[in-house]
Amino acid sequence: MARQPLSTRLPDFPWDSLKDAKAKAEAHPDGIVNLSVGTPVDDVAPSIQLALAESSNISGYPQTMGTPELRDSIVAWLERRYGVSGLTEKSVLPVVGTKEAIAWLPTLLGVSGKVVIPEVAYPTYEVAARLAGASVQRADSLLQLGPSSPDLMFINSPSNPTGKVLGIDHLRKVVQFARERNVIIAADECYIGLGWDDENPPISLLDPRVTDGDMTNLLVIHSLSKSSNLAGYRAGFLAGDESLIQELLQVRKHAGLMMPAPVQHAMVAALNDDEQEQAQRLRYASRRAQLMRALSEAGMRIDESHAGLYLWATRGEPCRETLDWLAGLGILVAPGDFYGPRGEEYVRVALTGTDERIEAACRRLASA
Repeated sequence: MARQPLSTRLPDFPWDSLKDAKAKAEAHPDGIVNLSVGTPVDDVAPSIQLALAESSNISGYPQTMGTPELRDSIVAWLERRYGVSGLTEKSVLPVVGTKEAIAWLPTLLGVSGKVVIPEVAYPTYEVAARLAGASVQRADSLLQLGPSSPDLMFINSPSNPTGKVLGIDHLRKVVQFARERNVIIAADECYIGLGWDDENPPISLLDPRVTDGDMTNLLVIHSLSKSSNLAGYRAGFLAGDESLIQELLQVRKHAGLMMPAPVQHAMVAALNDDEQEQAQRLRYASRRAQLMRALSEAGMRIDESHAGLYLWATRGEPCRETLDWLAGLGILVAPGDFYGPRGEEYVRVALTGTDERIEAACRRLASA
């Protein structure tokens, strides 16, 4: 029987389609302003760099479960920052970056039936389902699912790309659905620390007001890539249902999925230092305010965008036309069709430019 490469299950890599737009933006006399990806551009806090350096002489293999100090720091951080109580060191698990964790989650959980993802969604949710050989359904409402019982449902609040925040009532309905139909819910909360609307702050799926203290079938996914500029460190973690966490731990041990020991020590420093995270949040708040004003004055409408690292913007035209228009100004963004059919008239504008590049983008938009 002929070999079928795993790559044939996967869609084309979205960013490969930006080659022409990127070249057009790079041709701008003042250079490109690349706001197409959410990669940090600011320095890692000195306290985190020091922790990494001081642990650089660890020669033995790290543990997949993470050090006791790391697990304790994760539990304490979730309770201190987001009111999540009831977790133990057995209900948290460090991962080698959350993209990896998301991409392999259905496979490691043995999911092969149906995976539900948001209608406008981070592309790796679909990739995760396809890698596992599962089918995919896009749905934002539980009513869209009818009588079916998927194996796994990804939810994302705050959303990448839209910045939408799911409230307590919505999350409670999702939890009730999970209990009634024995569905695993995986909540991607990587942008939870970047809420911009004080009247509608991001809430964790594991908040006791959502779970009533019962975390059965519930997992949350967290990253320090955006909040602490640790994208290059690959520092994230899972938390929630202890039985699911322990199941994932056993499989990940067999697969050798271990966070490097120096990164574990750096992650402890990051989790214990709320001030560095707040400082980064203020940088993004300033850039967000500038870009929102400039995009609006250039005739674009910004929808949702209540939290997260992006602005979800439209000119009421196909997203590839907006992409080309902005590329003509030397600004590269992500077209909304990356994230599903409902994104076809939107572009995602990242806040991840230096102050100088954000100011350059705003000047260009003002002259458009």
